[in-house]
Amino acid sequence: MSETLDTEILVLMRRVSEQIILPRYQNLASEEIIEKAADDLVTIADREAEEALQVGLAAYDPNVVIVGEEAAHADPSVLNALSGDCWIIDPIDGTHNFAHGHAPFGILLARASGGLCQSGWIYDCLSGRFCAAHCGAGASVNGEKFLARTTGENPPVAAISALFLDDEERAMVHTHITPHYRLVDIPRCAAEQYPRLGLGENDISTFKRTLPWDHAAGVLWLNEAGGCAQRLDGSAYRVEDNSDGCKKPGLVGASSPKIWEEYAARALANPV
Repeated sequence: MSETLDTEILVLMRRVSEQIILPRYQNLASEEIIEKAADDLVTIADREAEEALQVGLAAYDPNVVIVGEEAAHADPSVLNALSGDCWIIDPIDGTHNFAHGHAPFGILLARASGGLCQSGWIYDCLSGRFCAAHCGAGASVNGEKFLARTTGENPPVAAISALFLDDEERAMVHTHITPHYRLVDIPRCAAEQYPRLGLGENDISTFKRTLPWDHAAGVLWLNEAGGCAQRLDGSAYRVEDNSDGCKKPGLVGASSPKIWEEYAARALANPV
């Protein structure tokens, strides 16, 4: 059942990518890029891709409510569906990159029930890499079963995001966290950041804002692959949590449970 669903979802994501997203890559007019909020962009491709994904998912199962990033921005009441059975859509994850004409960017889809992600899919529009996961059934990359691996480096490799941190939080991270890791840039794209944690490229990624369309699929995929993604207090990520993005304890993803525990111990020993 899950393999059939993965195939159907892949066909949908690939079609939307090839017909709507990629034709506008490095080909957007200035009026086709809109700033929803400070440093938060949306493009005509985001909106058209979300509409196409909604149509495809509705045809697959018309009884399940759809929560799309752009629909929720236009009407926040859409978020009320996150506690029930729903599809979650991020039509272009990494819009900032896409709008500026560079990689990475991708599509994120998830199926959630009761506040927890049950299935998730991550599609890289440029490479075609397809990551899938189902709760209790493991993770895959391009149709092959997959287990997460660490970078093997000492110190571990960390992409620590300062986005949305206040000055006190930045100071704590700089003093007590970053000296223990080799730092790399964040890709500003969860559709890239979560795979990096499983593919032996990064060991730690941190997130302050944890909106469901950005994280539902990636959290499930990493956990099912044997890595670890959860709230800094050790609680599970729930898609209906803090829909404004920043009130709950931060979300940390790691290439292994051990590396996650080491990071959390450092952060909790130095609370802000």
